[in-house]
Amino acid sequence: MFTIIAITFVFLVIALIAAQYFIKASANQLIEIQVESSKREANEIAKMLDFQLANDIEKQNIITNLQSTIEKTNSDTWFISVFNWSGKKICDPNITNVGQAINSNPDLLSSLEGKNISDDLYEVLIETTRNTKESISEVIHIAPTKNSDLIVAANVNVRGIDKQMKKLKYNFYTIFLIMGVLVIVLSSFAVRIIGSRYEKQLEVRNSDLTSEIMNLSKLNTDLVSYKEKVVKLAEEPKTEEPLEKGRKRILTYIRNELVPTLIKDIAYVYTENTVTYVVCFDGKKSISNSSLDETYANFDNTLFFRANRQFIISIAAIDKIIKYGNSQLKIVVHSETPEEIIISKNKAAEFKQWLNA
Repeated sequence: MFTIIAITFVFLVIALIAAQYFIKASANQLIEIQVESSKREANEIAKMLDFQLANDIEKQNIITNLQSTIEKTNSDTWFISVFNWSGKKICDPNITNVGQAINSNPDLLSSLEGKNISDDLYEVLIETTRNTKESISEVIHIAPTKNSDLIVAANVNVRGIDKQMKKLKYNFYTIFLIMGVLVIVLSSFAVRIIGSRYEKQLEVRNSDLTSEIMNLSKLNTDLVSYKEKVVKLAEEPKTEEPLEKGRKRILTYIRNELVPTLIKDIAYVYTENTVTYVVCFDGKKSISNSSLDETYANFDNTLFFRANRQFIISIAAIDKIIKYGNSQLKIVVHSETPEEIIISKNKAAEFKQWLNA
């Protein structure tokens, strides 16, 4: 839900900014095309009047014919009219405007100068629309005829342009609204599909993790139980039968000194650079001439476990068992080890059985 709300908010912000830009860019392009078309039409009519006057056609007949041609044509936005040097209209699509003075806005005329005429013209038209509620027309281009007082004018209906721009804005906002609904709906489906897949994967991982934690908890519980048994056995009176099976001690070396080491005092045995080291619970470390395999053969396999190729560990030395990597176990012993003791995935089941024996 929050993802969809965030997408909606981001889209609205982008849409508002983008809509204003696209509306203005489209309006400018539309106005520029219409301005150029109106100027071209005014110039063509001025040339036609020049041609007719040059061929000795009566001026009044020319005006009458032109009025009948443009009368009742569409004057909602852009249209052509003719006025004389006194500023009075002689021809206009609306015949009731004939004889009236023309409207000429200096800002509109100046906006047509330069290269980016549409940018300024759009702003001027919008400002003019805000300042008046009447349907007025303004001259944006004039084309005088030669050897005559007739002037052809390209006009713009300010109120009509305002309606045209409002329609353009409505179309853009409608398009953005439809796009927004589609984007939000499709994003909702996409988020839901991706989220459901991720949730399923997460559920599976959580289930596996829960199972591993339960197994690990059981291992640590078994370890605590074993330690309690060891303490209990230590408190009981000793019998003649030895607790350890097999050999009780092995021979090790400290420098050149031969030292017999009790097996029950050994915390772990490890090999490094083909040398076998024996480490006792008190931290005392000695060297054995036997390999790791030979040393393990002398131990009681109910009390010692071959963790990997490098370590043999005593069950009494295990402090805690930690989940490590992909279904692996990390053994932490009371004494410091040169490397981490890692039980592989393949030996983890055997270790659990040994610990629970």
